[in-house]
Amino acid sequence: KGMRIAYNAKEAEEGFQLARSEAKSSFGDDRCFVEKFIENPRHIEIQVLGDKHGNVVYLGERECSIQRRNQKVLEEAPSPLLDEKTRKAMGEQAVALAKAVGYDSAGTVEFVAGQDRSFFFLEMNTRLQVEHPVTELITGIDLVEQMIRVAAGEKLPFKQSDVKLNGWAVESRVYAEDPYRNFLPSIGRLVKYRPPAEKVEGGITVRNDTGVFEGGEISMYYDPMIAKLVTHASSREAAIDAQGEALDAFYIDGIQHNIPFLSAVMQHPRWRSGELSTGFIKEEFPEGFVPREPGSAEMKVLSAVAAVIDHLGNERRRSITHQMTGKAVQFAKERVVKVGKKSLSLEISGDAPGPYTVFFANEAGKSGESIKIETAWWPGDPVWTGHVDGDQVSILVRPIANGVNLAYRGIQEPVYVYTKREAELAALMPEKVGADMSKFLLCPMPGLVKAINVGEGAEVKAGDALAVVEAMKMENVLRAERDGKVKKVFPKVKVDGHVDAVIEAIQELSKKK
Repeated sequence: KGMRIAYNAKEAEEGFQLARSEAKSSFGDDRCFVEKFIENPRHIEIQVLGDKHGNVVYLGERECSIQRRNQKVLEEAPSPLLDEKTRKAMGEQAVALAKAVGYDSAGTVEFVAGQDRSFFFLEMNTRLQVEHPVTELITGIDLVEQMIRVAAGEKLPFKQSDVKLNGWAVESRVYAEDPYRNFLPSIGRLVKYRPPAEKVEGGITVRNDTGVFEGGEISMYYDPMIAKLVTHASSREAAIDAQGEALDAFYIDGIQHNIPFLSAVMQHPRWRSGELSTGFIKEEFPEGFVPREPGSAEMKVLSAVAAVIDHLGNERRRSITHQMTGKAVQFAKERVVKVGKKSLSLEISGDAPGPYTVFFANEAGKSGESIKIETAWWPGDPVWTGHVDGDQVSILVRPIANGVNLAYRGIQEPVYVYTKREAELAALMPEKVGADMSKFLLCPMPGLVKAINVGEGAEVKAGDALAVVEAMKMENVLRAERDGKVKKVFPKVKVDGHVDAVIEAIQELSKKK
């Protein structure tokens, strides 16, 4: 918390003040360290474990390079960068450090690593880290259990030579923040909280560590983390695929969250290749996050699933009203499915409970490519699960007028299902245009106003800092989006409630005197 990078004197001055303020708010200590910033680094840390008898071992490394505002977003173990020689060198230095200070229990020695596998000591965290589950899954060692045993005076039950790394583990931090609005904090009630089922099946482990519950409230006063979703498999590619599927099945409603962003990263070629750095998010999403554009195959999956959802909705309505029922009624209908701005003509055939076959029209307007869909999904379920041409698929479903909003692999699209006539009429409907709010600076999230940098009548340039708002333990600078003159300032700086009350009481007494 409080870290800032400065490339010039102006940024150093502004960053110093913000760093001190955040540090004071979080830790009650506003002292600052000044450090050299290494370009294009990777963040790699070594897990150590020691007892009260002088024994210390290292349990491999974790790669934590995917970060935003110096806060980790994705972690994995082991690191795709390290070879066995570098892993051993880093591990032995971490153990030497722990022994030099007489450390026992679990701890983490963090390093900044270059792309050439050079590494530099950063700090040691003398505690259990958020990302410890990935280490537990690749080593089979319960770190919390070992911490308790060490605290009770027991010796470590294994030596360094006993530590083996098996498979690969990936962890996603699910945050209460809006990726479509530059990851601004999001607060409110968890109207629905349905994480994917935890399981160990077919060589895949899915684990979800959390402390929230459906109906609970996400406050602006605490860290935005909702859950840690962890997957483990025999290879990095398999662990990433399992993570992507688990994210697609993670349903949260009532607040904004970063699951669409995490899902998109799972499909990102640079992430999948392991070519990482702490600048990954800034470099790959320089204009902020926008949903992935569906490819041709994904477009057809979304269209086919939406058509089946529409069909099952019709089946449900017919069963309720007892209209057009009976085995004599065979379902075979033509539909026009609109995904974003692209429309596909298709025909779906099959009766509940399926399977269903979706035929896509070719350029000549005749049936061409087909997709087979099997599912036990029924209207009302927030997650569509099933098999598409034999592959397991999970898609988040939110009903909208004439269709559904589908979220899949970092893609989030409204998908409309029409009859041919409905499609012709829908094409004639005008698009709504929102009001022009470009002259207003509206605070994009609830928070505590820490500073107002301008007054009424001030001339400002695009990019000038107008205010500082604190939310979820982070201070956010609100800047002017255009050149102009400040006509009116509505908010006021709010200090601590008790202090504020005392000030008001003193002012009231002064008036009476």
